[in-house]
Amino acid sequence: MSDAATLRLPWTVSAEPVGSPDAEALLREYYTEVADRYFALHEGRRSTPEEIDEGVAEYPSADLTPPNGVLLVARHGEAVAGCVGVRLLDARTAELKQMYVRAARRGRGGAGALLTAAERAAAQLGAERVRLDTRLDLVEAVALYRRHGFTEIDPYHDDPYAEIYFEKRLDADMDADADADMEAGPLTG
Repeated sequence: MSDAATLRLPWTVSAEPVGSPDAEALLREYYTEVADRYFALHEGRRSTPEEIDEGVAEYPSADLTPPNGVLLVARHGEAVAGCVGVRLLDARTAELKQMYVRAARRGRGGAGALLTAAERAAAQLGAERVRLDTRLDLVEAVALYRRHGFTEIDPYHDDPYAEIYFEKRLDADMDADADADMEAGPLTG
């Protein structure tokens, strides 16, 4: 397929079980990328498979399941391309976790499609705001969140790897939009 044809492929985002093969592969790739970037910056090396196993165990994704969470998987055309988790921290606050787009699919609108779907999922869970944390060396992520209306806030937890925290208030109409989108099928963009 040509580059121009690949760019025109639709994005779809839908909920998927955390334990599905596609979800497990995406979550492992996410951990590998953030760990590799961390170790490259701080220790001049890549992560080991054992360190990835430890990271996946230390930051489990089991809470990204109904009724208080969801894992969303993005597809670009038919190709599995990315994921984002949403979980409730309390009745009005959702948190984004494990936002990831495969390198070969970046720059084609997938991150925006995932964020939009995550915000709608958070609203459907009853949240009025979405929070997240990231690291400062993940400059693409920081820029993405700012571009999509997230504002910096004070820390809301004490994870040693979190360096910057964001929050976005959700539209009151977003919950109705989420219900309409779920009836119409998965988000495309």
